[in-house]
Amino acid sequence: MPSLNVSFTDEELEGVRAAAAAEGKSLKQYLHDLGVREMQRQRFVAGATTWADRLRGEFDEAFPDEMPPSERDGAAAA
Repeated sequence: MPSLNVSFTDEELEGVRAAAAAEGKSLKQYLHDLGVREMQRQRFVAGATTWADRLRGEFDEAFPDEMPPSERDGAAAA
């Protein structure tokens, strides 16, 4: 597995160390978990966006008053 060097300012490193300590983790484990959580968050957002896009037309038909003004009949936002 390749190694990775990451630079932090003293202030940033202090904050990262404090966050790791608050979770009871080593700095290495905390940074690993942080990267994994970010990948999971990005997958979740992509899935939620896809889901919302599939349902948007049905929602807009059922609740026409809930559509943002900028999207109603092609009208510009006030």
